[in-house]
Amino acid sequence: MRPLFIGSEIYRNSTYGSKHPLAIPRVSTVIDLCRAQGWLPPEAYRVSPRAKPNALRIFHTPDYIAALQKAEKTQSVSDETRQKYGLGTLSNPVFAEMFRRPATAAGGSLLAAELLRDGGIVYNPAGGTHHGLPDRANGFCYLNDPVLAILTFLNAGLERIVYVDIDAHHCDGVEAAFCGSSKVRMISVHEARRWPFTGALDDTAGGAAINLPVTRGLNDSEFYAILDQMILPATAAFRPQAIILQCGADAVAEDPLSRLSLSNNAHWRAVAHLRDMAPRFLVLGGGGYNPWSVARLWAGVWATLNGFEIPQELNAKAQSVLGALTWNRAAGKQPPAHWFKTLRDRPNTGEIRLDLLADVRRLASRIS
Repeated sequence: MRPLFIGSEIYRNSTYGSKHPLAIPRVSTVIDLCRAQGWLPPEAYRVSPRAKPNALRIFHTPDYIAALQKAEKTQSVSDETRQKYGLGTLSNPVFAEMFRRPATAAGGSLLAAELLRDGGIVYNPAGGTHHGLPDRANGFCYLNDPVLAILTFLNAGLERIVYVDIDAHHCDGVEAAFCGSSKVRMISVHEARRWPFTGALDDTAGGAAINLPVTRGLNDSEFYAILDQMILPATAAFRPQAIILQCGADAVAEDPLSRLSLSNNAHWRAVAHLRDMAPRFLVLGGGGYNPWSVARLWAGVWATLNGFEIPQELNAKAQSVLGALTWNRAAGKQPPAHWFKTLRDRPNTGEIRLDLLADVRRLASRIS
């Protein structure tokens, strides 16, 4: 069965607010870019349903869901609601679709897990909201769709699920949900000393997690060493029945909210290597706050899942999609030409730092 892409038009005109990092278009641009390249025929596309409150309650508390729905309806929160549920903050503001948009992303991941019951590959770039807590919004995440997808797999009888997270920020919400689990192995590579300041090297979440915090400037060569010596062996050793990859685009060099230096080739290699390691493969989006780097990286993920050749230069229609993007940060005033013409970044290879290699080998020694 060919890979399936889950999307929705709700993301096209929805924004967290003009000054929020998620003011930029992301999923809609990926859809347009893939269609422009001829990579997304109608039969490969599924419209994401909006998750109903009952479906969300397998992880989120009823009172939190009700508070989130009320905040959307009234477009306001009380001081008590803000303090109790983390709604109406700078990170998780009140905006027009503040329930419907995350519920659609969650619905996409719930649908993906159902579609994968008998195997296959599904891509939900709107997913990956890995910070959400059962009763609280957290880190731009009102809901936690990776947790909902994992719970759906578990409820279907799966007993070995690997969750790999290569977002620049640690997956604190997912780790808290499955701390001590013998059925879920979580593997996270994230920037050290960056919010949420969790996921230390010795943090094993009761034996369920493998955490590798990396220092700023992480390059492609270093990531490939991590992939080959830690991520892939740790995944294979668990003999997964399903793999979920959170493919946050904020670990690339041009992202404003991290200080890592990967090219998008690193993410695509992770996708390609993990794709065939389990009968079920779900790829989610996540972070990413430069509209060009997110669109190019996530479109390349879809190409990689399908085995499509990524051209040296995009066709004119695809270039026009990228040419229509704007960004109010300084880097958006004079974007480089390759942000419009290509998907593939120039590889950022370099020296593999010895302290990183020591950490990787330390983690590898624990794999069983």
